[in-house]
Parts: sequence; structure tokens; C-alpha cells
Amino acid sequence: MKQHRFEHWSEIKYLKDIVTNPMITVGEYSYYSGYYDHHDFEDGCVRYLWGDEKSRRLFNPIEDHGWHIDKLIIGNYVCIASGVIILMGGNHNHHPEWITVYPFVDQIETSYAPKGDTIIESDAWIGMNAMIMPGVTIGEGAIVAAGSVVAKDVPPYTIVGGNPAKEMKKRFTDGEIEKLKEMRWFDWEREKVERAGQILSSSSVNQLYDFYQKEIKPYV
Repeated sequence: MKQHRFEHWSEIKYLKDIVTNPMITVGEYSYYSGYYDHHDFEDGCVRYLWGDEKSRRLFNPIEDHGWHIDKLIIGNYVCIASGVIILMGGNHNHHPEWITVYPFVDQIETSYAPKGDTIIESDAWIGMNAMIMPGVTIGEGAIVAAGSVVAKDVPPYTIVGGNPAKEMKKRFTDGEIEKLKEMRWFDWEREKVERAGQILSSSSVNQLYDFYQKEIKPYV
């Protein structure tokens, strides 16, 4: 695997430039800031995900067994801090409801149980050393506080924290969140995003909505 080491804490790397695993999809401007983690994104942040170069050489559960392998889906403008762990352990053969959790080789095919895709929607921010458990969806615009363990879905534009992570607050009012979900600014053409940059860097959802109604909605 090609290495992508960080030289300074202020450095970021766009995921589109460093992701090679076909089971990971990423948005155009999503980034990883992994200086303090001393690992590559795919070799430390994302764990237990089949599809890297070595695991493809060792075995192919899709072709050999017909399994559905959990995927990691990351939207656009996502910010992932150093030390984040995205645990893709849903692709496992350990059953807590069975007498043993040990994965006996002759039971591999019957014991396999996917957890479902892990999804980090656009404009989410995952704080330092947070852990995202398998099959979780982080909603658009959500914030996961540093050190949190996220074991269930996070609603859009919600701040969560703790272990297990719980809702701390909504970033905006319900009405503003509905407008943001309608606008989906992170799907706009880059030129439109740049034109709205000053508004996006403010707290005025209504002003952005005015821009959306004039510059975006009529052309959709």
C-alpha cells in the first residue's frame, strides 16, 4: 500500500487522493487530518474492511462465498480528525448469542453476518479519537465530539458526545434544519459553493436559503 504520511499537524489530505480500497467511496472535498495518528487513512483509521490490496490477495469472500461486504460511504465536505477509528467489524463471524464466539473454520459460511454499510454523510465533522461502530450512519452536518464512541445513528445537524455517544444539542432550529436538508449545499457545483462561501461561513441559514432560491432552485 502506498504510504501517505503527514509532516505537520496543520496538513490535511483529501480522501479522493489517498483512498484505494474499492469498498470505500468518498466525496470530492472530504479530508483526513491524521498527523497525530501516525497511520494512513486505510491502514489505521478504517479497520477490518476487506478490499485492500493484501486482503484481496488472501481471499475473496464476494466471489468465493457470495457474501455482501459492508462498505464505507463518505459524503462531500466531511472532516475527519486524527485518531478517528471507523470500525468495519460488521464483516465478522463472532456471534454473542451462540455458546461460543470463536469462529470455527467449518462454520464460516453460516456464521457470517454483515452489519450494514457505515455512512458518514456530507458536511459531518468527526472529532479526534472518536470511534464509529459498524453499520452506523452519521447524518449530514452532524458533529461527533472528540473521544466519543458512536454506536447508533446520529441525526442530521446534531452534536453528539460521550461513550456511548448521546445527543448534546441540535446545531440549528428544526425549521432551519429542514431548510438545510432541502438545500443540500454540499451537492452544489463548486462555483456556487464558492460564491456562497461568506454565507456558509456564518450562522444565517435564512440568508443561504435566499441564495438557494435565487441561484440554485430555479435551475434544478
